Amino acid sequence: MATERTLALVKPDAVAKNAAGEILAMIQKAGLKVRALKMLRLSQAQARGFYAVHRERPFYDSLVAFMTEGPIIAAVLEGEGAVARYRDLMGATNPANAGPGTIRKLFAQNIERNAVHGSDAVETARTEIAYVFSELEIEP
Repeated sequence: MATERTLALVKPDAVAKNAAGEILAMIQKAGLKVRALKMLRLSQAQARGFYAVHRERPFYDSLVAFMTEGPIIAAVLEGEGAVARYRDLMGATNPANAGPGTIRKLFAQNIERNAVHGSDAVETARTEIAYVFSELEIEP
């Protein structure tokens, strides 16, 4: 399995519940290395750009509103098969369907307020990481 990087976002609902530290600890205990980390608040334009792939979906406007309601924590994760490993750790998008011990089972409120985001592929990860971080912010 190849070493990969993926983007992890702790969404506003989980930040507001002070769950970010526990989520980051779960990530590290799963063997993924944090190569960059920062807290930020997305503007409407930034959230619309980040989630542009969902522009035609009925939940797009509510997703943008949710992602701009408070700060998020963004991280670049690295490890063998990082994309799939982090997605497994996150659990299903709908926390009702998420496996025991996954981030979403433990911290998500519902399918829309689902605590975390993770890139869905290596190519997507590259784009998403570049959207949030400059190369100077990422540990080589």
